[in-house]
Amino acid sequence: MESVASRAGTGIAVLYRRWANKDELVLAALEHYRVSHPVDLPDTGTLRGDLLAALTGMGEARATFWAIATAAAFSGLMTGAGLTPAQVRDRILGDERLKRVRTLYQRAHDRGEIDLERIPPAVLAMPFDLVRHDLLMDLRPLKPARIRSIVDDLFLPLVRSQHVGPPTEGAVSSRFDGRARQDSNLRPTD
Repeated sequence: MESVASRAGTGIAVLYRRWANKDELVLAALEHYRVSHPVDLPDTGTLRGDLLAALTGMGEARATFWAIATAAAFSGLMTGAGLTPAQVRDRILGDERLKRVRTLYQRAHDRGEIDLERIPPAVLAMPFDLVRHDLLMDLRPLKPARIRSIVDDLFLPLVRSQHVGPPTEGAVSSRFDGRARQDSNLRPTD
């Protein structure tokens, strides 16, 4: 806290008035970085194109972010804050991640590429979870072949096997929203 106060040109007491401890300060800094460095949500006209672009952008934009977050976690952030890894993820990524990925999938649903009524939330979360996992493990952007494999070999076969007929109106967003809140495995990215 002393070095942060010195660099900010303020006193330690000022920091403690805003953040209860250094863990809260680190979480706020990570959250600020994510908000100030947004990842664009692509609209290529196809689900495959959107996912390839989104996952590539996520990997390129978030590799450094995940390296910093991992270093913070391993240096005691989660223990000191009393948070689980999922709670730290949710705190840093915020609710915007669900809204952004929901938009991507809703566009695909509206084009008739997928049927959101039939796809489990865990499947929708899978490509983003896999990219986050690889970023966490390697601390560098994923290779294009890995992203293509996630989309073409894993995700698209799963969602296409669930597609039956044209998209339906209305119930899609309420089902998706409700299942997203219920399913703790649904962690689409920022």
